[in-house]
Amino acid sequence: MDQPSPPPTMHRSIPDTYAGRTLFITGATGFMGKVLVEKLLRDCPELKCIYLLIRTKRGVDAAQRKDEYLKHLVFDRIRETNRAQLDKIRLVRGDILEDDLDMANGDQAELAENVEVVFHCAANVRFDQELKQAVNYNLNGTLRVLRLAERMKRLVAFVHVSTAFCQCNEAVVEERAYPAPHSPLGISKLADLVDSKVLDLVTPSMLDNLPDTYSYTKALTEDLVNGIRDRLPIAIARPTIVIAAWKEPVPGWIEGTNGPTGLIIGCGRGVVRTMHCNPDYDTHVMPVDVTMNAVIILGAERINAGLDGNALFCNISSDNVNPIAWGKSVQVCGEKVLQNPLCFSLWYPDGSIKSNYVHHMICVVLFHYLPAYLIDFLLVVFRREPFLVKVQKKISQGLDMLQYYTTKQWVFKNDQMYAMYNRLSAKDQDTFFLDITHLDYSTYFLDYVLGIRQYVLKEPPETLPRAKRLLRKLYIMDKVVQVAFYTLILWLIWSYWKIVIGPIQLVLDTSIEAINNSIARERRP
Repeated sequence: MDQPSPPPTMHRSIPDTYAGRTLFITGATGFMGKVLVEKLLRDCPELKCIYLLIRTKRGVDAAQRKDEYLKHLVFDRIRETNRAQLDKIRLVRGDILEDDLDMANGDQAELAENVEVVFHCAANVRFDQELKQAVNYNLNGTLRVLRLAERMKRLVAFVHVSTAFCQCNEAVVEERAYPAPHSPLGISKLADLVDSKVLDLVTPSMLDNLPDTYSYTKALTEDLVNGIRDRLPIAIARPTIVIAAWKEPVPGWIEGTNGPTGLIIGCGRGVVRTMHCNPDYDTHVMPVDVTMNAVIILGAERINAGLDGNALFCNISSDNVNPIAWGKSVQVCGEKVLQNPLCFSLWYPDGSIKSNYVHHMICVVLFHYLPAYLIDFLLVVFRREPFLVKVQKKISQGLDMLQYYTTKQWVFKNDQMYAMYNRLSAKDQDTFFLDITHLDYSTYFLDYVLGIRQYVLKEPPETLPRAKRLLRKLYIMDKVVQVAFYTLILWLIWSYWKIVIGPIQLVLDTSIEAINNSIARERRP
């Protein structure tokens, strides 16, 4: 019987492992990609260069996007301490959605000749995307990057950033390969041949109980990447729910409105009043800086292990370390939102989670749709454009997708993650921190909410006094409406009693009295 190979040993420090290396990164302009690039440049100062795949987007040329990218606030510390590091970033024009990555032949040859480490972070993380789009971005995009990687003569690590939820059919997700629901290459060809509308009709049956096209295509992609482990040095990172930075590059820094961030904004605006959720289940949130530290360490492990025919898997999760349940996280975030309100809100933030689905749906009707229809009706009366019903429909769609993840419990094994960390030197453990044992969620969620205000909604700290004044007004309005609502309910009950129950009771009393009188007369001698 074959014995399992021993885990790789970290012989060199992380900076020494990456020293002199040439890297290629996809998805570098995204939320996680920015943190990855900044950390590598700052704490692996001897790396040779980093090629970034950047496409022309919304009419902005790739070169211009690179210039704007280097001005981003995540690179402030590097600009202040070691500006020359930014010169190691090199632009490669290309697009993972196009054949051959839409890359010039000269650029392909240069990458094939020089690149030693690939970090493939590019992905479409929308849960509601059509299957054809999800396949083209997540599956076919990865296939195109792999074809380029197979030409790289000096490649020592291909790190694919996946997601822990691509195996969400499993109650316990181990750090190993899982078979895909279907053949990745077969689905790739099917998506190319079949019209998107036809593909949408069969999507529910294809998902194989997976909740959305994102998790489905990421499961296919994992299987695709793992399938060439005998030809390329593969490492697969599976983060859970990645949210704001804990320490670096800036505490609370966040981009985008996906996942919990959009939920916090909706609650802060007062338009999300209820969510179906089991308050005792873990949220599985991970700070982005901890996540990308794990990705960098995993890459170093792959480099030091060499090409051994096996893929390294790493679940990047908080299980058994410092987890936080949905109930506690919603409570703490709600408190921080009330202490640091948003500049624009439609109503006072006062929602809650519901473990019972029927209770949740009743609250959706009462507190989401009825107010939305009422406000839209008033807008029409005053000749304004109605919008709130449309907003609530989008919110309901988002909540329907999210509730799959808030009403299930998973265990994400993270033995490999902490085994890698424990093999590091004390200095590397301090620099590439993974241990979240001492993460204080109250402080962290405060930074998260402030980060949402400042970096996502562009509401700087000096706007807080005005936002608090608005919150006080909304609180008074909310209480007035509550008093009016309960008064109306009491009036309706009283009116119902007076108009319906009262006469019935009078008839019954009269009938009973007549019967009693009749019985009394019959008993007289």
